[in-house]
Amino acid sequence: MKKITVYGLKNCSTCVKAIKWLEANNHEVEFIDYRANPIDPAQLVQWAPLVGGWEKLINRASMTWRNLPEERKKPASEEEWLAIANEFPSAIKRPVALTQDGQVLLGFSEKNYALQFK
Repeated sequence: MKKITVYGLKNCSTCVKAIKWLEANNHEVEFIDYRANPIDPAQLVQWAPLVGGWEKLINRASMTWRNLPEERKKPASEEEWLAIANEFPSAIKRPVALTQDGQVLLGFSEKNYALQFK
């Protein structure tokens, strides 16, 4: 059984679907609720380039993002992106799944999970 680490929010329906899919496909899941256990900023810095940048890691379609003041929606530095992620963990795309070979997957789709978690 392969162990997969999944970061998200415990009440997020997409996170729940991802975990159920992984468990149904014989994966052990370590779930980390990043509201209760904030993600280390160094880890976020590491993930950002692996997923295509901060614009992908932070969910700019979320209600959290849309409710930010306009001046916060134009982060000009990594520090400003980190401040948003730290202050508003629900702005981080979810779930974030870490593959055993070091890849970082954002969101959930059965097709992508089937390809990555064989």
